[in-house]
Amino acid sequence: MNRHAVISGAGIAGPTLAHHLAERGWRTTVIERFPQRRDEGQNIDVRGAAREVARRMGIEEALRAANTGEVGMRILGDDGTPIAKFPMSPGGENDGPTAEFEILRGELSRIVIERTDGRTDYRFDSQIADLTDHGNHVTVELSDGGTIDADLVVIAEGLHSRSRRFVTATDAEDLGMYLAYATLPRRDSDEPWWSWQHLPGSRSVHLRPDNLGTTRAMLTFMSDIRGLEDLQADDQIAILHKTFADAGGIAPRILADLDKRASLYFSAVGSVLAPTWSKGRVVLLGDTAFCPGTFGGGGTSLAMIGGYVLAGELSRTDDIRQALGRYEDFMRTNVVATSPVIRHSVLRRANPRTDAGIRAVRAGFRTAASRVGQATMKALGQRFTSGAADRLRLPDYPPVG
Repeated sequence: MNRHAVISGAGIAGPTLAHHLAERGWRTTVIERFPQRRDEGQNIDVRGAAREVARRMGIEEALRAANTGEVGMRILGDDGTPIAKFPMSPGGENDGPTAEFEILRGELSRIVIERTDGRTDYRFDSQIADLTDHGNHVTVELSDGGTIDADLVVIAEGLHSRSRRFVTATDAEDLGMYLAYATLPRRDSDEPWWSWQHLPGSRSVHLRPDNLGTTRAMLTFMSDIRGLEDLQADDQIAILHKTFADAGGIAPRILADLDKRASLYFSAVGSVLAPTWSKGRVVLLGDTAFCPGTFGGGGTSLAMIGGYVLAGELSRTDDIRQALGRYEDFMRTNVVATSPVIRHSVLRRANPRTDAGIRAVRAGFRTAASRVGQATMKALGQRFTSGAADRLRLPDYPPVG
């Protein structure tokens, strides 16, 4: 009889794992508390070992076809003109802010879920209410009153997981930065660059291209107030208006489009490192287990790698607990130990309060953009994305049936 895994979370990590388990004969059920697949969120990149995971999944060409078309990153001055540019490396080398496989999070989610279509049972608008580990199986009680028996339960719900409590009481650390993502009507003047403009008061504004005929915008700000991500959208828009009321450049366009009901996704930057990733037959995956607070979608690459490794270790043995231990050992040794964790102090330095601080940051970017500064920019790109994914060599597992 095929073993059965219940996976909580239909983002990137959960469906990636479902694919690899289904390839190895597992029956997989993915539950998701949202009523449908979520298509909002940021531009992300698939780098290094995660790109190899995509190749082994057979989705590399689909990712290439869904590329956002971003050609690089540029820093804007007060008047909106570029003062430093970082084009994507020749040949698509993953050593800068923009990687060859630059894709919308929602598009990656769509591709991975479509890859598992017909082999995985997706149950949206449902979540875990309780778990009972009987030793030889786990009973999952769902929010709709139903139950599922499984050989393994995987919590892949993201940084602010509600079900992480079944393994550890560890909570995410809030880093004091908020990100507001908006999808705007594209204008003829929009260019295929990631444009980043710093503003006093630890604020910034970003515009990025997409492949869907729209433009992605991001407003960021630092705050000592916690919990803004839990407010209603109207309240969040009011906060953005107040926070960016004096901003020029591209900020007024973003606020005006939000008033016209442009799509908004509001989140808080955080990090987490769970002290243990499994308990009995329940295991954590992706940002639920380890989120270094990186930017540029680095957590997505790590989530894809984690899904591949977890399925591979489960294919090596019938002892599920042994497989979970081997999965955690590999990820801690090869990913956690080499992934840069972003601290509050780093965010403060990258997002200055004062005009003088902004001038210093811009001077640093100008230097990095020069020929002699390319090595510095390579290190910066790895620090704020997914350095571990760039350097990791994937283990080989028994071939799938």
